[in-house]
Amino acid sequence: MAKQTKKTNGANVGFEETLWSAADKMRNNMDSAEYKHVVLGLIFLKYISDSFAEVYDKIKSDPEYYDGQEEDRDAYLAEGVFWVPQEARWDYLKANAKKSEIGKMIDDAMIAIEKDNPSLKGVLAKNYARPDLDKIRLGELIDLISTIGLGDKESRTKDVLGRVYEYFLGRFASAEGKGGGQFYTPQCVVKLLTEMIEPYKGRVYDPCCGSGGMFVQSEKFIESHGGHTHDLAIYGQESNPTTWRLAKMNLAIRGIEANLGEKNADTFHSDLHKDLKADFILANPPFNDSDWNGQLLKDDIRWKYGIPPAGNANYAWIQHMIYHLSPTGIAGFVLANGSLSTNTSGEGEIRKKLIEAGLVDCIIALPGQLFYTTQIPACLWFVSRDRYDHKLRNRHDEILFIDARKMGTMVSRKNRELTDENIKKISGVYHAWRTIKGKYENVKGFCKAAKISEVESSGYVLTPGRYVGSDYIEEDDEVFEEKMSRITKELSVQFKQSRELEERIRKNLAGIGFEIE
Repeated sequence: MAKQTKKTNGANVGFEETLWSAADKMRNNMDSAEYKHVVLGLIFLKYISDSFAEVYDKIKSDPEYYDGQEEDRDAYLAEGVFWVPQEARWDYLKANAKKSEIGKMIDDAMIAIEKDNPSLKGVLAKNYARPDLDKIRLGELIDLISTIGLGDKESRTKDVLGRVYEYFLGRFASAEGKGGGQFYTPQCVVKLLTEMIEPYKGRVYDPCCGSGGMFVQSEKFIESHGGHTHDLAIYGQESNPTTWRLAKMNLAIRGIEANLGEKNADTFHSDLHKDLKADFILANPPFNDSDWNGQLLKDDIRWKYGIPPAGNANYAWIQHMIYHLSPTGIAGFVLANGSLSTNTSGEGEIRKKLIEAGLVDCIIALPGQLFYTTQIPACLWFVSRDRYDHKLRNRHDEILFIDARKMGTMVSRKNRELTDENIKKISGVYHAWRTIKGKYENVKGFCKAAKISEVESSGYVLTPGRYVGSDYIEEDDEVFEEKMSRITKELSVQFKQSRELEERIRKNLAGIGFEIE
């Protein structure tokens, strides 16, 4: 195998944006949701080929290896890299990038890699030969990606691939706009979640894992705090098949082992980890999901605190996560602000029971414009199974409220990010509050440890601004258009159920001789 030419490395500030701009020009009229898999599939292929090439050259030049061992699959497995057959190696594809059959060659390469690496079975995109994909532009994209080193040791040290992957996922989410890219959670939000619950050791679970960002950040948290990543056991589930494949790739490129099931599956109706009791749960469920078929799960064992409405899955997600928590487990997750105050279809009663059971640990109101795909105001919930925990302060009769809506900095005309300083301040307040000897103080307009009795007197509403004394205008729910859309969907579901019930009654009466016009 020829030595690799010099590539762009991770030290070049802004190279991700340069790559995106160049690649995006090649998109032509292709939908970004489609183009995403074309680009990320090639980036993944380049990464594993780079890793393979480095080991190949090492074996070829090392006298300790016998002649021909550079084509021994086991030698690569021993080095912890994927085996890449000859027809799938990047140099080979690059040399043929200008040929009209390059699409089929890439598909064949993906098939060959999956065949020789069982852990990637069913993961890689294999539709590059389709007629509507411009093969000239595809060849140009291969040439472009060839300029970046991704899988060699130097690039792995600088996490070049991670930077490119996260940047592209974010830009695709932004390009897809509202309603697209539900799987992508802004990195700053994921970082805040991990800094809050500190997943040092144990079982980490995400029931709607999207592209796997929660797991990646958990590993980064461990590494940045001097821990060992092998102390984490990772479990996840994702219903969307293409997003599930993205998660498998996203974790594979970082060498993260995770149990995401044999295939994509619906968490509510096909729970792949029924017996799991997790120490840490991190999640960003779809906001206000009205299409989760909750009417089929009325008697589900997970609904200990009340049956969630068929028109909104928010409280189904909350109870699913509580069900999967270990006796000392903690969960941190993103929800729409409406979850903090809604009384629709029994949700208020469920929230009351969660609060009275002492499960709600902390609520954070997030600033707007953090998410690429929605303008619905969002919040973070933290739920803990053991708030009498002897390792921490007994706080079973309190809830910490943090109002972070004034935080963050605008990084574009449309989007805001929480800074590292913001994240440190928020998580620092939380840890000071729950630690036995922590020096916590209420700060007007920002944070307050409210007694459960105070929450009760406020009607079990969990909106932080109500407790911290914020002068910031409260937005407990969606913007008007999205709120009306959600209510319309909920009413549609209820109307459908009513019609179905009416039809069953009609048939039953007809069976005993009564006809209803």
